[in-house]
Amino acid sequence: MLPLSLLRTAVGHPMLVELKNGETFNGTLVSCDNWMNLLIRGVICTSRDGTKFWQMTECYIKGNTIKYLRIPDEVLEKVKEESFSNNRKDKSISARGRGRGRGRGRGRGRGRGRGRGGRGRSAVGRGRGRGRGRR
Repeated sequence: MLPLSLLRTAVGHPMLVELKNGETFNGTLVSCDNWMNLLIRGVICTSRDGTKFWQMTECYIKGNTIKYLRIPDEVLEKVKEESFSNNRKDKSISARGRGRGRGRGRGRGRGRGRGRGGRGRSAVGRGRGRGRGRR
């Protein structure tokens, strides 16, 4: 189970986020991205010593400040079920023989279609000023 797939499954569920500085945020996950940046709504923020509380309608948390996440068990079970069903699909696909070279054809020859090769265009007029050719 990958962390990003877990987070994407947790969208719409309540969660607790603790930051590296000790502050905690409780709220409902609205969205996440590939860098684990989170958007949370209905947030209750707690200070690092636990004495001060703030309530916010919405909060954006950068992924590199997160220490850990607490996610409900129902989300974990949902991710396990999805990964199990995906594994079964992957096994059926791999049995079909999708390997290297599929759809490339044969007999193209070596080195064709991969750029210019040597010098490319004709060498006439090269290196003699600003593209004027021979005089």
